[in-house]
Amino acid sequence: MEINKKFWKNKKVLVTGGASFIGSHLVDTLVSNNLEVRIVDDLSSGSLENIKHHISNKSIEFVKGDLRESRIAKKSVRGIDLIFHLAGDHGGRGYVDLHQAGPATNLLLDGNLFWQAYKAGVGKIVFASSGCVYPNYLQIDPTQKLYLAEHQVGPPYDADNMYGWAKLMAEMTLKAYTQEFGIKSASCRFFVVYGPRGKEDHAVMAMIARAFIKQDPFIIWGNGRQVRNWTYVEDIISGFLLAAEKIDDGTSVNLGSEERLTVLETARMILKYSGHLAEVKLHPEMPTGPANRVANNNLAKELLGWKPQVKFSEGLEKTIEWYFANKDRQNVAENLHKMLAERSPNTKVKPKQREKTNGEVSKKEFYIRSLKAMDS
Repeated sequence: MEINKKFWKNKKVLVTGGASFIGSHLVDTLVSNNLEVRIVDDLSSGSLENIKHHISNKSIEFVKGDLRESRIAKKSVRGIDLIFHLAGDHGGRGYVDLHQAGPATNLLLDGNLFWQAYKAGVGKIVFASSGCVYPNYLQIDPTQKLYLAEHQVGPPYDADNMYGWAKLMAEMTLKAYTQEFGIKSASCRFFVVYGPRGKEDHAVMAMIARAFIKQDPFIIWGNGRQVRNWTYVEDIISGFLLAAEKIDDGTSVNLGSEERLTVLETARMILKYSGHLAEVKLHPEMPTGPANRVANNNLAKELLGWKPQVKFSEGLEKTIEWYFANKDRQNVAENLHKMLAERSPNTKVKPKQREKTNGEVSKKEFYIRSLKAMDS
């Protein structure tokens, strides 16, 4: 994409989480525009595969490390003009619902990075926030034609799990830093992003994976009536860059498609485009998130001149083509139940404990048992 060359001239950019799905696409754009880029990533969910061409070409500087450690944060921000902050403990719906302690550490990670950036004299931080900051109570009725607007995040706050609360606290922290310390900032609220390099822990990628391994019956979490606005990764990157260029005062802005689709409609499109004929089986007991989450893009249009360019049907075909060309069917089939609820399919499993009674089984354990049963 085309960037404002005057704005970016002589800027050294840090991308935290730059080996991730979204982060690596951002790095591609920055490098293609001849910017000096440093990546910091602990590779807990990101992959060197996503940035190996940049490493081999020596077009980026790569720091492997955990930003929850002050020495890593301090090293990462040294000599940096602008930070795109995407790093964090995160995942899809299965992870967000089943893990609270991991996302809670984002409070430490974000605060650590922001403080070290301020002390180092970084000029600007552009933060990857989330639609998870929006109040749950607004998103209950799937039949309502709802478009969430930025001003609706306010008292009484009711963010989506610990992940959403940490994102909200980071937005508020950046706003305070801007107002009191003078560091420029912007926050972009991403709404369910999909595309090449996407991971199976998010709904669109999970359903593509199920079609890829020819799952039959084809499993859908929830009742299928949940409404979402799947947003193609290229559109997210363009909005993220525009926010860096045009917002300085800590304003939060939505980046998401306004196409309203139910999960069931999405699944049928995936089955059609992938050529997989299967019976659809609903699992309402599994994690589903809010019933109705779609972005209002009026503020992004006003402040950034931004709106999504890729329709879901177009982006979906591109993503299916990429997935089918790059994935190993046996590996996906063997690991999908882990991919759906963990940050990495290589997550270590604790030694088996005694069998618990139904009354002792936690929500997390219940979901994990259900996932394994579906795959058996």
